[in-house]
Amino acid sequence: MFGLPISTEVKKQLPKKAIYARFDLKPSQRDSFDADIARIDIVAVVSTSTVPALNAGAEVKEFYLLTVQLKRKEYDPKNLALLTKLIPQRMVFALQFAGQTQFAIYHAQLISSAWQATEEATLPLSGLNIDVVWENIVKSIGHIDVEEGNTLSEQIATNAQREKILAQIAMLERKMANEKQPRRKRELFEQIKRLKSQI
Repeated sequence: MFGLPISTEVKKQLPKKAIYARFDLKPSQRDSFDADIARIDIVAVVSTSTVPALNAGAEVKEFYLLTVQLKRKEYDPKNLALLTKLIPQRMVFALQFAGQTQFAIYHAQLISSAWQATEEATLPLSGLNIDVVWENIVKSIGHIDVEEGNTLSEQIATNAQREKILAQIAMLERKMANEKQPRRKRELFEQIKRLKSQI
């Protein structure tokens, strides 16, 4: 499944009722979860026993691959974040809807890939230990290039900050385009310049 070794495959449904019963969700959380998610299955476990060529990591001992059948493509990411909080395991989600798959993973924040045809979706295992394999999966899902001197978590935080600044610049540029007063236009221009220097 998704290019993982056959030795990693498991088939275990994670019933939504069991999740609700075990974690005592609020009615609003339950309704949102139920509106997005039809079914959850654990389909693979990557560990030293399922992939003997891998060494144990210092931080990551194993991780799970879960397929999540969605009821709608525009799901609420909070539901995935909730799952990662409720289940204290490292997990990769293969979100599926209408023959398409999107991978999602939580590492400092929720990171997701683009949608692709399910039969073309693969999850490459590269690295000699599970820590490295996990980091490489995070990088491949999020298309993250770690800059010199940064850890993966620092790079994710840097990228998030950069995206925030770019969104602010785009908003100010729209304001500036619509602004009639030259003085106000100049102020907006200076704000944009300051923000651009932070990128």
